[in-house]
Parts: sequence; structure tokens; C-alpha cells
Amino acid sequence: MQTKAGFTLIELMVVVAIVAILTAIAVPAYTRYVQRGDLVEATQGLSQYRVQMEQYYQDNGNYGTGGACGIAAPATLVNFGLACVLNSAQSYTATMTGKNATQVTGFAYTINQSNTQQTTGLPSSWGSLPAAASTSWIVR
Repeated sequence: MQTKAGFTLIELMVVVAIVAILTAIAVPAYTRYVQRGDLVEATQGLSQYRVQMEQYYQDNGNYGTGGACGIAAPATLVNFGLACVLNSAQSYTATMTGKNATQVTGFAYTINQSNTQQTTGLPSSWGSLPAAASTSWIVR
């Protein structure tokens, strides 16, 4: 008697189906995990920027002059862009906005001289912003 070794087509199809199901679950979960990790750049960056602005204020008695904030945006940002707007010499609003074609496109966070933290933009996959102004950073 001869025994044949190998797999049947049905066994291979079952394995392919299992791999496809695991992939369908794992890839979106991993993408969200990476996305949440990238959001740290915005929240930490804004917190550090606020500290630098307060140091500038202590030295100069204002947050900037001529319509420009006293501290330049850090050049080390990878996924976000920082913009600072002087509301007056005594107030500012700093905004981190997710760069296009990155995992964080659509996210926008702000902070001001009073340490008011707001989420001003979310991608549609994260839902919509609360009706009342958000007073914290949404990072899920």
C-alpha cells in the first residue's frame, strides 16, 4: 500500500480563510495603535511649546511682537505642523495640525496662554467633535 503525503485543496482553503480573517482584524487594530502613538507628538509638542512661551513671557513681558509669537515652531516635527497666532501681546493660540498623507491627517489640537487644551479637528473615522467645545485633547 502506498500512502500519499500532502494537503487537500479544502485544507489549504481553510488555512487561507483563517489567515484572511486574522489579517482583517489585525491590520486595522495595528493602524489605530500606530495612529494613537503618533498623536503624542502633537500633545507633547504643544505642552512643550507652551512652557517655552511662558519662559519667553517671563523674559520679555509679552508672548511676541509684530504679530509673531516669540518662539519659533520646532523643526523636529514629523507628523504635525505647528502654527502660533498672537491674539494680542498678552495672549496666543498655538495649533498643531496633522500633515497630509500621514496617519494623523485631519487631527488638530490647540493650546493657549491659559493652558486651555482643545481638539479642533478629527478625521471622520474617529467620529465628530462634541457639540460643546472640547476642553481637552481627544486621543482616544
